Order: sequence, then C-alpha cells, then structure tokens
Amino acid sequence: MHRSEITVDLGALRRNVRTLLRAADGAELWAVVKANGYGHGMVDAAGAALGAGASGLCVATIPEGLALRNEFRVERILVLGPASSSREVAHARDAVLELAIADEEVPDGVRVHLKLETGMNRYGLSELPAPPADVVGLMTHLATADTDPDFARAQLERFDAMTRAHSHLTRHAANSAATLRLPESHLDLVRCGVAIYGLSPFNADPVEDGLEPVLSWQSFLAQVKQLQSGQSTGYGRRFVAETPTWIGIVPVGYGDGFRRDLTGTEVRVGGESCEVVGTISMDSFAVRLDRELPVGTPVVLLGHGVLAESHARVADTINYELTCGVESGPLRARRTVIDA
Repeated sequence: MHRSEITVDLGALRRNVRTLLRAADGAELWAVVKANGYGHGMVDAAGAALGAGASGLCVATIPEGLALRNEFRVERILVLGPASSSREVAHARDAVLELAIADEEVPDGVRVHLKLETGMNRYGLSELPAPPADVVGLMTHLATADTDPDFARAQLERFDAMTRAHSHLTRHAANSAATLRLPESHLDLVRCGVAIYGLSPFNADPVEDGLEPVLSWQSFLAQVKQLQSGQSTGYGRRFVAETPTWIGIVPVGYGDGFRRDLTGTEVRVGGESCEVVGTISMDSFAVRLDRELPVGTPVVLLGHGVLAESHARVADTINYELTCGVESGPLRARRTVIDA
C-alpha cells in the first residue's frame, strides 16, 4: 500500500489552456512543461495542452526537448535554456528542436529565437544583431509581470523598440501573469507555465482567474493518539500540548515533498481543516485534531480546497516550487492520471 496518492487531472489542465487562450485573444499559446511539467508529468501535460489548442511546447534543457520529441514527432518544441555543449546542439538539430539563443553564437541549421535583455538581467542579448536566416523568433523574459506591471510595461517598450523593424519574425514576451493581466504583452504568442497547471501566478486563489488546480495529493491518518498536558510530538518538542490534545500522524514528510517549513499550514482531515503541528520529519508529520478520528481517515494535502498558494504563504515561497518538489516515485507515492 502506498503512503500517499498523487492525482493529475488532465481535463482541468485542458480547461486552463482554453481559459488562457481566451485571455491571449488571438495570440498562440506555447505550453511550458519544463521540470517534469512543474511536477505534474511532462509528457501527460504536453499532450493535454496540445489537445486543448496549444501550438507548441517549451522546456528548459535540450535533454527535456529530446524526451518530448520521442513522444511528439512534429510539434514545435522550444528549449528556453542554454545548451551545455556543441554535442547537445547537434542533438537538437537532429531532433528539429528550436533554441533560445542569448549570446552572439547562433548555431547553423537550427531554428533560433534570439532572446533580448530588457530588464530580467539573466540570459539575453543587449542589442539585436542582424538576424541570420535560421532566426524564426525574437523573445524576452518579463521579470515582474506578477508584482510590478509598470516595470513589465517598460520592458515591453524596450522590446518593441528593439524588434519592431522585424515584425515578420514571431515575437513573444508574455508569461502566465502577463497573459492574464497585460494584454499589450501578447504579441504573436504567449508562453504559459504555472497557470496551465491551475496555479495562480499571483499566489492568490486560482479561481480568481478562472483556473482549476490540476494536481491533488492525498494520504491518511496512520496513527491517532491523545497527548496529555506537557507532552510533545516530533523532533525538538516544537509542539507541546497545553491541554489534552488529539493528534494524528500522517505518513508523509519532506522526503515526499511535504517540506519542513510547512509547519503551521492546514490540510483537510476527513473533510475538516486541521493545523500541521510540530516538526515535519522525512517520513511523517502531525496534525492537531479536535476529536479522536479513526486510523485510515483521508488527509488531503493538496487539491479539493487545499491550495498550493496557501502552503506557499506559510513556507514563504511560490506555489510551483511546492508542486515541483512532490515526489511521485514508485517507492513513495502512487501517481494516477485522470481526465475529469
């Protein structure tokens, strides 16, 4: 028996893609499926996104692109990160991948998107060279579309000034946040990652933008006990009962992706919100119960009203760092894909 189960709802992912296509208002949508689809499964996410109307796929590395090419023979696949060697570039050429290039060396025989520096100050060309024949796109990366739209608009103005003479090339800048909030960013295509998985790019409730969380995660109570006043649970005695207190032990921990800094967040136990207390260990954590519950009672860690965004606020991080860290290996959790 697995200690937890991760469920990925491809129907929800498709609906999110359609919501984003409506927001993009005529621009193409390329689905970002890097990092194993933000923890949701790269191949499953890519297939669902393409089936819902996405025109292409984006990954971070050439090996990710090659893995996708094994499954999707003709679809356009853009590698957003740099190649690590000329050998990788050769593999990309053979697989007809497209590469984002952020330096002066443009490889021959590969479709290229030149990446321009407009304010992210990470990868990017400070000036646009005369685009060689293999350049099919011009792109930039917005740094603050989710937090500072004015700075994002300034980036877009710089990008437009650098690229308006090359309108015959595909131009793209928008991420999920910009797709939802900055219509002027849509240009020819938008690159959406976090939002296709039903995660809010603003760390708010996804329903505010018509998004549905795609991933849910469930475990169960493995043990239930009552602490007496002065007794503690877990390493370091971080939770000490002030009065007789029922606690439940859930057989999931940071080894599964339920992080140590999630102490204080809430999960749903038997349909009721319960606080995570004490130190989260590698393989288990404790929840405070308002009464004795039977062993085996379901515990929802994500989904069904338990938002990654709420956990992220407790952990002082972002929602998709949490989903990227969920471990669904065969020895830790069962992974189920549905189409609801």
